[in-house]
Amino acid sequence: MILLAINWGSVGLKAAQLLLSLSILVVLHEFGHYITAKWFKCRVEKFYLFFDPWFSIFKKKIGETEYGIGWLPLGGYVKISGMVDESMDKDQLNKPAQPWEFRSKPAWQRLIIMLGGVTVNVLLAFIIYAGILMHWGEEKIPNSSLKNGVWVSDSLMYDIGLRSGDKIVSVNGDSIKYFDDVAKKILFSGGGNIEVLRNDKPTNVTIPVGLIGQLVEKKRSKIPLLLQRIPTIMGSFEKADTSPAKKAGLKEWDRIVKVDSVPVQFLDEASAYFSQHKSKEVALTVERNGSFVILPVAVNDEGRIAPTLPSSKQMDSLGYFKTEHTSYSFFRAFPAGVKLAYTKLGEYIQQFKLIFQPSTGAYKGVGGFKSMGSVFSGNTWDWEQFWNITAFFSIVLAFMNLLPIPALDGGHVLFTLIEMVTGRKPSEKFLEYAQIAGMIILLSLMLYANGNDWLGWGRGK
Repeated sequence: MILLAINWGSVGLKAAQLLLSLSILVVLHEFGHYITAKWFKCRVEKFYLFFDPWFSIFKKKIGETEYGIGWLPLGGYVKISGMVDESMDKDQLNKPAQPWEFRSKPAWQRLIIMLGGVTVNVLLAFIIYAGILMHWGEEKIPNSSLKNGVWVSDSLMYDIGLRSGDKIVSVNGDSIKYFDDVAKKILFSGGGNIEVLRNDKPTNVTIPVGLIGQLVEKKRSKIPLLLQRIPTIMGSFEKADTSPAKKAGLKEWDRIVKVDSVPVQFLDEASAYFSQHKSKEVALTVERNGSFVILPVAVNDEGRIAPTLPSSKQMDSLGYFKTEHTSYSFFRAFPAGVKLAYTKLGEYIQQFKLIFQPSTGAYKGVGGFKSMGSVFSGNTWDWEQFWNITAFFSIVLAFMNLLPIPALDGGHVLFTLIEMVTGRKPSEKFLEYAQIAGMIILLSLMLYANGNDWLGWGRGK
């Protein structure tokens, strides 16, 4: 059924990927609570994917537990007897505690139950990353190997002072080993300096403190901020490709040497010319197998002629930059997957901190389901990308659930730890009020995040 989604429109395909990804994460997160509750002989009354106010899409009772699928795709839940949760079942809490109830269990058991979901999410990220590395391996481009520097593909990077051809040496004094890390280092620096070599001369470029805020306000497309500066060589074409380049007769490995009468050496130069001639016809002088041909090409209304860039393998073979591909055996993949998960968590925490620094403008980029869905491909179902995103979401879900906010696992964990230290258990009434307060906080955050997606709240618009 999932494969049929490949034929959907872009929005439908992204929605399908987001729904599948969140379903996997929610079910396994709740399973973490479920299995630990069962382990300590707690009664689990419900296990639901998605919420089911008023009615459910599907439900079936097996033993003492009702399993079901709700209609509101905002998460999921397990209802454990005797626990103050989103169900707010006060009738049960007003009765004497029973041996099978959560509230009758020792604090250390309740702590393990509350940490069950987060633990499963962390383990899931380890396993997914290990699987990705084992199946696809890892490919990186050493930053020092970029023979012609970077292509400044986003105007915001140009505005702060970067230029195509710059060779980026460091950000705030930290050298950058791989090109894949350059944009992240700049964006999440919170301000500072970029050291570049421009025409082989050292130059400093200042990073504005509010760079992320500026990026959000631009509502830019998914074009990367920076690309490798590469020659005007055609990449491969898909069979179903209907791009202007393919219609005009261009082939893989063709090298564009002129656009009309303007000589071009790099794709950024050709791209700049195309963007100035949208919806117009231009003449390309193309070198093919040592000879030259002139091909008329109709530039599309986006200022492009081809959907893809030359591959890293092409550029490596021509010596424009190197690619490092690392393959992983079964036993090497797991420690590497753990390391990758911790790296991703560190990057996310770095971003999270910037949200609380108003000067960075990072709070403007807080997004909801629309933002989450936008990170998936809208053209084809890319399984490597899907699993990478799902693993990252799993890390984010674990981190967010550990925040000490009532109604989240972290809030319950905090109250339980206080109880273990002080020897005093919070009253059921206090836990009820804390749960209500936490739910209000979470709903407010959800409203703000999704409002940012659709209405631009917090962006001065």
